Amino acid sequence: MPLPRRTFLAGLAAPMIMRPAMPRPNIVLILAEELGAWMLGSYGNKEIRTPHLDLLVRSGSRIVNHSMATLGAAASPATLLTGRLPRQHGIEDALGPAGPPARFRSELMISDLLARSGYECGFAGRWPFGDDAKPQHGFNSWSALPAQERGYAAEATTGGAVRFLEAQKPERPFFLLVSHPSPRVPYEGLPQKYYDLYDGTTFATVGWSPAVAWAAENRELMKNPVESLRKCAAAVSALDDQIPPLISVLDKMKVRYNTVVIFTASRGLLAGRHGLWSGGRGSDPVNLYREAVETPMIWNWPGVVPVEGARTELAGSYDLLPSLCEVAGVAVPKDRELCGRSYLLPVTNRPFPRRTPPWRNLVFASYGGVEMARDFRYKLVLRAGGAGPNELYDLRSDPREFTNQFENDHFVTIRTNLTEALVKWRQEYV
Repeated sequence: MPLPRRTFLAGLAAPMIMRPAMPRPNIVLILAEELGAWMLGSYGNKEIRTPHLDLLVRSGSRIVNHSMATLGAAASPATLLTGRLPRQHGIEDALGPAGPPARFRSELMISDLLARSGYECGFAGRWPFGDDAKPQHGFNSWSALPAQERGYAAEATTGGAVRFLEAQKPERPFFLLVSHPSPRVPYEGLPQKYYDLYDGTTFATVGWSPAVAWAAENRELMKNPVESLRKCAAAVSALDDQIPPLISVLDKMKVRYNTVVIFTASRGLLAGRHGLWSGGRGSDPVNLYREAVETPMIWNWPGVVPVEGARTELAGSYDLLPSLCEVAGVAVPKDRELCGRSYLLPVTNRPFPRRTPPWRNLVFASYGGVEMARDFRYKLVLRAGGAGPNELYDLRSDPREFTNQFENDHFVTIRTNLTEALVKWRQEYV
């Protein structure tokens, strides 16, 4: 049962206080399937109800501009958990019947690094990398859903996570990965109460538009976008209700102040915007619209992460592993050619030391032969190595990416600079 709003907020909110040195913190990483940042109330959505995730932000901080480095069903979480790009770890999209490539077995996930340093590592939910019947990558507690699971599994996932937490001993830090197989199409099998939440909702502020000619994956959902949005929103709210049970257990264990809770998603979702439904594969050719690429990144750590924080640094999914390494005091592997950097200092509102390079002004992504380079104002999308069709957007004046400026001569310098940055990134990390 979800906790009352007041009880949940009381368990989350905490002032920034000075406190004595603590043991290495526990880490709970919650990963959703398809959830764009724009779909949460804390990121500006006015119609999809996510009160518990919004409370995580009110009592913690969010990264406003968090981009996934790729959008494949298995490739994206692989990058999130290894800090390496698809061309490095070998998973480019969803897995086929053969499973992950052989070289993926030697990849180091954050769970491997934490387990080697003494963390108790637990997994609950959907394992997207094959062989889900047995523990892998440093996890010695394993509650994976069956690979064929297609129905409502949010509560089963949370149940496995709760059992792991309740079994922990105070003398040993733990890492818990909660990988929810939701929200995702077809949004069926939810308890009726979630559908009832959106009975009659018109989603007038969501900004959906009729299906476009180049719509591809899940095109049928665009035949009735409002009804599809009602089902999708119900799935999002069902996921939102899985947050309080985890916080409640941490409170009962009296470890809340020494536990960082992180929420993100492995890929975004257009859900009717741009006349498309899915993520990158929602169109032909593949798209890298903000709704598909940008996911929530919420950090909640009482007494360490400021409350109601909103960090505007450009962060990529490849930055999570070095950030968690810094949280746990674990060395980042030196032989892995990681392109990410820890954002722990910004997310805890602390400055970088003097003589340390400032935070970069670029993030990159690639998927299905499409590449993206984005700075604080502009975003470049190249297809087929630049052969096109290509895109360039001024995100300050056109945040929804409606006007393609790629052929506009007024933007030639911006286009050239971002292209050069993208080529350098492509060549440096192979």
